[in-house]
Amino acid sequence: MKVGVVREIKSDEHRVALTPAGARELVRRGHDVMVEAGAGLGSAFTDAAYEAAGARIASIDDTWAEAELLLKVKEPVAAEYPRLREDLVLFTYLHLAADEPLTRALVDSGVAAVAYETVETEERQLPLLAPMSEVAGRLATQMGAWALEKSQGGRGILLGGVPGVPPAKVLVIGGGIVGYNAALIAVGMQADVWVLDRSVARMRDLEMMLDGRITLAMSNELQIQESILDADLVIGAVLIPGALAPKLITREMLPTMKPGSVLVDVAIDQGGCAETSRPTTHSDPTYVVDDVVHYCVANMPGAVPISSTKALTNVTLPYVEAIAKHGLAAAVAREAALARGVNVLGGKVTYQAVAEAHGMEYAPLEDVLPLAPV
Repeated sequence: MKVGVVREIKSDEHRVALTPAGARELVRRGHDVMVEAGAGLGSAFTDAAYEAAGARIASIDDTWAEAELLLKVKEPVAAEYPRLREDLVLFTYLHLAADEPLTRALVDSGVAAVAYETVETEERQLPLLAPMSEVAGRLATQMGAWALEKSQGGRGILLGGVPGVPPAKVLVIGGGIVGYNAALIAVGMQADVWVLDRSVARMRDLEMMLDGRITLAMSNELQIQESILDADLVIGAVLIPGALAPKLITREMLPTMKPGSVLVDVAIDQGGCAETSRPTTHSDPTYVVDDVVHYCVANMPGAVPISSTKALTNVTLPYVEAIAKHGLAAAVAREAALARGVNVLGGKVTYQAVAEAHGMEYAPLEDVLPLAPV
């Protein structure tokens, strides 16, 4: 199969969808790997490194036009919509529940769009989202500590305090992979860490994983309302796979927070978990509402592209190899987790949460697959 890798053009996105090591594995299996010139430079991978791995360096037009399977990191932006076509399999993060224009562009193009973030195992694990969630969770605390500095508009408080001065209170809403990693770094920085979650079983796991160094509480509206009153840093880490994030921090709650406190909304890719959240970029990462600093960068792992790109290829490559070897139809028949990643196919929305988010018709994958050119 012809596998294409294009350069990301979304603002401040420096990751690339495939490392030279990954390209070499595909070439070894007989596939034709095309990499757009300069695609890996943001992650410190040169064109020469890809060529040494056996890949071809091509223009942006040739890569999009010739690829049968196109690998990206982030969703296509408007300038890329005209390049979508019905005989193309697109494999990337999509986050369609928060992006109706992209959803409709994918439907209109006839492309087969497979989303990393909804590839889901029988055990409800999200293997292609997990490493970026780990990165984003760890960055959330790091960037929250930065935003708390007075020069950044924050309260001017040190996360871990010093002897004789109490530490900052960090409230993490959601105890999944993002929440655990955010709490892990916050504990390491000696903050006073609270984690809210709705699963007692998960809270028991977190208690053991973090050696009892956090305070755990059941997540509900009243608990959130009370917990944000004295929080210095709030990290939104909630996720409903493939669907819009629930708005757990309402507009009315915001004025009750401390002036200069910080909200890091990691759920912004799925619309954000605060009503006042809107996407920002690495070059302009924060804004202020009611004296609360909002950090809502929609591609947080892009800040550390070398680490992120390697972590991403580690988990996506087996699925890329499966599609390249068998074609999409046979690959999803063999692997149920991959089937759950198919969001759009043959001009139909095949992921129910996406269809519901935009009031569009939902078509089960098994009904569309026999009719699609995959």
